[in-house]
Amino acid sequence: MGNKIIIPGKLKIRTGDLVKVIAGDSKGQQGKVLSVLIDKNRAIVEGVNLVSKHTKPNAANPNGGIIKKEAALHISNLMLVDPKSGKATRVGRKLNADGKLVRVAKISGEEIK
Repeated sequence: MGNKIIIPGKLKIRTGDLVKVIAGDSKGQQGKVLSVLIDKNRAIVEGVNLVSKHTKPNAANPNGGIIKKEAALHISNLMLVDPKSGKATRVGRKLNADGKLVRVAKISGEEIK
C-alpha cells in the first residue's frame, strides 16, 4: 500500500521559453516561463493565470492587502511559440551538427534556444 513513486518524464518546456496558453481561463495569452515545477508537471508563466492572494502585513509589504500573483498552469495547457513564425508549435528533438540533442520546432524545423 504506501505512496507511489512518480518518476518525472522529460518535459518539452523549460524556464525562459516563450509559450502560448492553449486551454483554460487564460487561453490565447502568451508569456515567458518563469519556473517549471517538474514533479507536478506545471509551469508558472509571466503575466498569465493571475490569482488574488491575501497577504498579512510584513516588512516587504507594511500594509498587507490583496496582491495579484501568477499561479502554476499544467504543462499540457501550454504550447511553445515558434521562434520563426510566432505560431504555437509542437516540440521535437534532433541531433545538431555537434552531435548534441537539441529541441526543434515542428512547424519550421528551427532550433529552440
